[in-house]
Amino acid sequence: MLRVSVSRVEPDQVDRLREWFATLSGPRRDEILATFEEEGVRHETVLLVNTPAGPLMVYALEEEDSARSQAVFQQSAHPVDIEHRQVLKAAWHGPANCEVLFDLSAD
Repeated sequence: MLRVSVSRVEPDQVDRLREWFATLSGPRRDEILATFEEEGVRHETVLLVNTPAGPLMVYALEEEDSARSQAVFQQSAHPVDIEHRQVLKAAWHGPANCEVLFDLSAD
């Protein structure tokens, strides 16, 4: 299952987001991959989109069960997940106004 979310980002948190995701891609990669296994996540992509109205974060996850992966992540006591929740909370500036034009699965 593919889950995509789009949110507005606090402009003063953009550099922190860049640093955080660079850390997850580098020195903390193994920690994140371990949490993926517990959450049933196969792939995660995060995009930062600069717009005249401010930055947007597009979060895409391929996961086995969206409700389960979200619950596991929210309840996780792994240090990397605790920090991840804190970084995302600080950066979140509300949902982005977007319209889904097409969503089709062959399943």
